[in-house]
Amino acid sequence: MKTILCFGDSLTWGTDAATGGRHSYADRWPSSLKAHLGGEVDVIAEGLGGRTTAYDDPTALAERAGTKILPTLLSSHEPIDLVIIMLGTNDLKAKVAGRAIDAMLGMERLVEQVKHHTWRPLYDAPEVLIVAPPIICETADPIFSAMYSGAIEQSEMLGSFYADLADEMGCGFFDASSVAVTTPIDGVHLDADNTRAIGKGIAPIVRVMLGI
Repeated sequence: MKTILCFGDSLTWGTDAATGGRHSYADRWPSSLKAHLGGEVDVIAEGLGGRTTAYDDPTALAERAGTKILPTLLSSHEPIDLVIIMLGTNDLKAKVAGRAIDAMLGMERLVEQVKHHTWRPLYDAPEVLIVAPPIICETADPIFSAMYSGAIEQSEMLGSFYADLADEMGCGFFDASSVAVTTPIDGVHLDADNTRAIGKGIAPIVRVMLGI
């Protein structure tokens, strides 16, 4: 049995923009990934709305910087065979970091945390798959439009930055924008079909990386 840790934000948690709630379990992308891999894996979903790669959000009610919680999660869930990281959208908020390059630098730090974590002697460090989140789109929602003002262009850069980073650090890479589009309801989140599509799209890469 292989173990996969999916580390992300509200897209991994499964936020449904249409209702403000959460997609059903089967419609979340980690669940879709598990369904397409079959019974060969244990897929752990660690998603939190507003999570960033490495940056503090001064208005958040809970810790949002991924670098502050990832080491704890690595220890609590080991042994882990693959860590999938899909973060960066929240980094693009002006109050957080605001630039795709900042998200890339935060992603680099997360990958380093996985590779240099103090694993128990019995276990090897897991593989890492970097996923660029779907590109932000225009929205008439006044709150989201204001939060992500100017972020669409930066969002379009994430795929290229993350692909280069994956090459440099020996990680897998997947661009979620190749299979999913965000909803104009809020410009950031996904409907059920698109979040399921991410899990389906990632599955072949995971099979290769894990040899299953």
